[in-house]
Amino acid sequence: MDIRQNTESTGSTGSTATIRSTETAPGTQGPHGDVAARHAFATEAVHAGREDLPGMGLHAVPLDLSTTYPSYDSRQEAARIDAFAATGARPDGPPVYARLDNPTVARFETALARLEGTESAVAFASGMAALSACLLARGAQGPRHVVAVRPLYGCSDHLLDTGLLGTEVTWVDPAGIADAIRPDTGLVMVETPANPTLAELDLRAVAHSCGTVPLLADNTFATPVLQRPAERGASLVLHSATKYLGGHGDVMGGVVACDEEFARVLRRVRFATGGVLHPLAGYLLLRGLSTLPVRMRAASATAAELARRLADDPRVARVHYPRIGGAMVAFEPHGDPHAVIGGVRLITPAVSLGSVDTLIQHPASISHRIVAEGDRRSSGIGDRLLRMSVGLEDVTDLWRDLDRALGSF
Repeated sequence: MDIRQNTESTGSTGSTATIRSTETAPGTQGPHGDVAARHAFATEAVHAGREDLPGMGLHAVPLDLSTTYPSYDSRQEAARIDAFAATGARPDGPPVYARLDNPTVARFETALARLEGTESAVAFASGMAALSACLLARGAQGPRHVVAVRPLYGCSDHLLDTGLLGTEVTWVDPAGIADAIRPDTGLVMVETPANPTLAELDLRAVAHSCGTVPLLADNTFATPVLQRPAERGASLVLHSATKYLGGHGDVMGGVVACDEEFARVLRRVRFATGGVLHPLAGYLLLRGLSTLPVRMRAASATAAELARRLADDPRVARVHYPRIGGAMVAFEPHGDPHAVIGGVRLITPAVSLGSVDTLIQHPASISHRIVAEGDRRSSGIGDRLLRMSVGLEDVTDLWRDLDRALGSF
């Protein structure tokens, strides 16, 4: 009944009770050559992507909902479209068409890249659209083989395992990454802390095992508040922005933080496939970033306390909570997990995570149902495992609801 500090996490830092929020965000070179100042992370979260507003006479971020933009010089537009098709660089001057670029979405991309410490970021309609674009982009460059470590988010697992986008996957333990890499390997993909077991990986060690192959790290659970995978060797940092970046359960999106060279390929894929982020979603995600450090700090403190209480409860067989901290808790009751799902009243039984309210779900039935049963079990996703995304409610109220739902197992 101890809180499991997963053995895979030998390179992780932090504690179960505190959030390891980085004090200073790194200065980064943006796609337009601007260099970000080195401010504290919380300051960057509030101001990144908004630096030009005072000069425009604005305080709130403008929302540009246009799908198209007027131009009276068709020769110039032809040249700009040719340049984008050839390079994938953001066009200079006013936008051309919303599928190519949008000013509001671009602000969110700039801010997220600043927080992750990368040159650029490219936003998509969902996290799965973002992952799909990464696979298509690498496939377009030649290599289609992917090495991946389970567990991953269920739909990520499914997309790789079925080869729907023409990729081939080799599933390995972290220690087997180097041996699994082939001449046609285009990506190594990991998620840490992992969905839903919260297993952790040493990203520096994984990146070393990758050699010259790009490492794609899903950072949805940790967010840049807890870790910046690019600082540990990851080439691509993936987020389901629907979760903590938005933070209120009312916006869907995905984003990849990376260098500008790969961002240009991603923009071309996005333009061709149409997986664009709606401007309103970009607006809401940028607003969500401004409170991300505060939300993560508060939710993490509550999650750590709930994990401690669950670990001390005789009705609970096992609790999973990462060394790095965070707002996610997974646990396995001795009794029927479906009775816990049916017994909560304050906590919402629903898929997804990262909202201001607490959610709980049964991964084997919902988020990871699409993964084959044997693969679920071998990666630690048992039939009793419950995954809880802790929100901003009072810890006493949340514990009272869990205590009632656990009943008298």
